[in-house]
Amino acid sequence: MPKLTDTQLVVLSAATIRSDNSILPLPKKIKLAKDATEPFLEALVKKKLAEAQPAAPGSAVWRNDKGSQPMMLVISEAGLQALVGGRVGPLPVAGIDTRVARVPKSPKAPRYGAGSSPLQKAARQRTLRKAGKVEATKGRSGSKQAKVIDLLRRSGGASINEMMKATGWQAHSVRGVISGSLKKKRGLAIISEKSKAGDRRYRIAE
Repeated sequence: MPKLTDTQLVVLSAATIRSDNSILPLPKKIKLAKDATEPFLEALVKKKLAEAQPAAPGSAVWRNDKGSQPMMLVISEAGLQALVGGRVGPLPVAGIDTRVARVPKSPKAPRYGAGSSPLQKAARQRTLRKAGKVEATKGRSGSKQAKVIDLLRRSGGASINEMMKATGWQAHSVRGVISGSLKKKRGLAIISEKSKAGDRRYRIAE
């Protein structure tokens, strides 16, 4: 697990309190030279602390991919794990387990409002989920995201190609929905494994 610099800590911590987990825009307290910003973001991706995914409506766009698809940069699971001290294993709702998580102390870490830290948000989400007050994990009936969820709920799960065929999306869009909308926002535990035939399949661990 890479050791975070003060700048990385501030940027990743800020991403956890955004509804879309976006790395951009960088917090105002981060002062990087114009020609140093892109190398900094590239370093986050290279260290697997952040990952690109199709940009959600209203989210800050990082760059366009080869197919001119606007892409955003979000904190990855590895980035979340680095924030809580390198916890290993699948992450629960909001990517943080309040029973074992330790928030690194840093004088440059962003200040959270009352009840808004990543740990508090995670605990609040679990409380609401138990009370049935959070958004259902089924998705809008008939939507492409709902089709993906239905495929992932099958006992054998689904491959990227099967989800592409069902939705008409490209492979990177399917992966972006799995890692962003389903895992981070909806808190679904999605398992990736290889079948006996050698292809990689994804499924929701009920």
